[in-house]
Amino acid sequence: MYDAQTARQDTPDTTPVAVAAGPPSPEDIALQDELLPGVSRTFALTIPQLPEPLRVPVTNAYLLCRIADTIEDEPTLTPAEKRQFHKQFVAAVQGKTSATEFAKSLHPRLSKTTLAAERELILHSQQVLHTTRALPARQRDSLERCISIMCDGMSQFQNTEGLSGLEDLHEMERYCYFVAGVVGEMLTELFCDYSPDIEATRPELMNLSVAFGQGLQMTNILKDIWEDRTRDACWLPRDVFEEVGCDLGSLDPESRKGFGEALNQLIGVAHLRLRSALSYTQLIPSAETGIRRFCLWAIGMAVLTLRKIHQNPDFVAGGEVKISRRAVKSTILAANLTAPSNAALKMAFDLVARGLPLADGEQYQAMSNSPNG
Repeated sequence: MYDAQTARQDTPDTTPVAVAAGPPSPEDIALQDELLPGVSRTFALTIPQLPEPLRVPVTNAYLLCRIADTIEDEPTLTPAEKRQFHKQFVAAVQGKTSATEFAKSLHPRLSKTTLAAERELILHSQQVLHTTRALPARQRDSLERCISIMCDGMSQFQNTEGLSGLEDLHEMERYCYFVAGVVGEMLTELFCDYSPDIEATRPELMNLSVAFGQGLQMTNILKDIWEDRTRDACWLPRDVFEEVGCDLGSLDPESRKGFGEALNQLIGVAHLRLRSALSYTQLIPSAETGIRRFCLWAIGMAVLTLRKIHQNPDFVAGGEVKISRRAVKSTILAANLTAPSNAALKMAFDLVARGLPLADGEQYQAMSNSPNG
């Protein structure tokens, strides 16, 4: 697995400068709740499951991550411009520069390919960051750390975008750490801050949090293969596909020799990571059913997506492997029924994941930690 500790050591420590007085205002909280459904229907569904004290910081964290994503995804910006906007955004999150000036600089540069809801989010950066700075110190610090690492990592990968993909599986995991694994670490800090009982298992949760995020992100990468390619991006590992004679650079929906075999290997890796996500959830005290549901709904939908991809390796658009609303409702029902019981959770996971490839844990760990990988 990608060494997240190394990434933490390589990222300079930052100290918040501007801190708002008092708790977030009702107006700012209402704005967050209004903005969230437009940029993520999934999180708009799962965040309300959390205990009330966690909803404001988690919503704020997601909106900050979405701003970082909006910069990364804007096709009209050069890599250098994206790096500059990411730096400006991090400085604004830390309270070192004006969020208003950041929004004024970025918003006119966003093209029509950026969703209207994302453009609106950028316009409201100042209010979103006012909520960030009004959070208690530990929550605020965890959000600032997450965004700093995420934006730095995204900038590192700007020059690697292209249809030939990433160099190897290690680089794919490294990318997944920067865009999702670090979110797992941040959420763990928020959960630990909320509950002394969760704090008691912090080391174990932190060890699993990166894999949790990586599993979800790898699933998204596999689902979005063809959409990413339309914007000249590919986050797949070249080494996995080269081993089966598949050239990512010339890959197209009609010519995909060896593609299914390589795809199955990556499904197996994502499946392995989602099993770590299940273990993470099982460490959350059973009385915290809201946090467990928050985790389980995401895990369940990811496993169902992997099943769809596995059953339809010839898909040519993400919509073909998108799970149905009925499947989402079934996932929610099953997660809610099994959430209090670790044994029931494992049985349900095994049932849903039946037939999926599964990477060998020891072999995969050794491969991904290799000096050459």
